[in-house]
Amino acid sequence: MTSPSMPQDSSSPSAAAPAQTAAAPGSALEEQAGHPWRRYVALGDSFTEGIGDPNPESPGGHRGWADRVAEELARDRENFAYANLAIRGRLLDQIINEQLQPALDLKPDLVTICAGGNDVIRPGGDPDRLAEKMDAAIAQLAGSGATVVLFTGPDLGTTPVLGSVRGRVAVYNENLRTVAARHDVVIADMWALRELSARDMWAPDRLHFSPLGHHTIAAMVLDTLAVRHTLEPLEPKPLPPKNWRTARTEDLTWAREYFMPWVVRRVRHRSSGDGIEAKRPVAGPIFGGPGMPPGSAD
Repeated sequence: MTSPSMPQDSSSPSAAAPAQTAAAPGSALEEQAGHPWRRYVALGDSFTEGIGDPNPESPGGHRGWADRVAEELARDRENFAYANLAIRGRLLDQIINEQLQPALDLKPDLVTICAGGNDVIRPGGDPDRLAEKMDAAIAQLAGSGATVVLFTGPDLGTTPVLGSVRGRVAVYNENLRTVAARHDVVIADMWALRELSARDMWAPDRLHFSPLGHHTIAAMVLDTLAVRHTLEPLEPKPLPPKNWRTARTEDLTWAREYFMPWVVRRVRHRSSGDGIEAKRPVAGPIFGGPGMPPGSAD
């Protein structure tokens, strides 16, 4: 199954799967598990860390799309292991310098990476320069033999503030599709996931996805990898009608509680991830797999 935005067969999971050593495509072991992967590592920033999807039972207090994907992959796979190296606020250079080699050291056979979003939304963010850096990182990941899943950014046209950088995100996405085709990796196309335009898909800070958004993205990733899963499509609740005064009050509250602190951090060259460590730095079992007690996957 190919990503909706990639006409080339080279980006499909079936093209990447033969590089796996965990189970040969079509083997009895793969048929039993439904997929060939045993060790999954996620790289990225707040999106992959799971910010916007709070869960006190999850490591770091956040669940997110990557945990949800790992829970599904672990259901029918003995000894499945998952690590999440993502840290909120990280820029592309930081993700490459801090997470790339540790990810390779874990010897994964499945890697997801979403990076560069925090760079693109900053003034002067250069999508062409960012893509050059991402190209080198993807070359290393793909060279390891792992199946690599590379995310495009979502369409921010309907979101406040961030909608102003929609054009830069679109250019960066096109560059990422070129990178994916060059290195024969899989595209997880959030830009094409039109459901993300619904307000319920976003957290109250309007900068991160809500639990519903993370759930929807996890299902998209599993569908892109052609993995059978139990994540049912969920419909956003209809929004109650609001008068202009209520909407204005909500906007002012949002600006005071979320937007201004974000701007101040940018001005002071600080990050929400300062002092934060990866929530799953070591690949280990995840609740929901064989032999594990019922957990968040149930």
